[in-house]
Amino acid sequence: MSIDINGIAHIQLSVTDVERAKPFYRKLLVEGFEMRVQYDEPGIFYCIGARTGLLITQVADALRDVPFDQRRVGLHHLCFRARSRESIDELHTLLQDMGATIVHGPEDGPWAPGYYSILFEDPDGIRLEVNYVPGRGNLDKIRDAPLQNPRE
Repeated sequence: MSIDINGIAHIQLSVTDVERAKPFYRKLLVEGFEMRVQYDEPGIFYCIGARTGLLITQVADALRDVPFDQRRVGLHHLCFRARSRESIDELHTLLQDMGATIVHGPEDGPWAPGYYSILFEDPDGIRLEVNYVPGRGNLDKIRDAPLQNPRE
């Protein structure tokens, strides 16, 4: 059997205060990434563009005081793909203007040939990355390789 998927339709992040998170995500997604706002209502903010959807919703009241921990079960970080190294550099300037927490500025990485990325946090400390990898990146390496079972 072969199920032919076409990427990820959307990612939903739960934040402690959607209204506090909206300015950050509006600046990043709408002004920076030029995504369109699909929903902007109390407790929800959803942007779409570049074959991507990011939905920001309110965490359950009982969990508002539980901080994000990337080593807990669930999301570790979210990574967007940029089309150029220059986009990463432009994002760095935008994040500095926003006063965002930048974990590491633009840098080369070992993950794929030409890997270039920036890592930063949203107001809840959820880590977001944007990377640029020329061509098909690691997909070129695995194009003809047999599928691996991650449990082996």
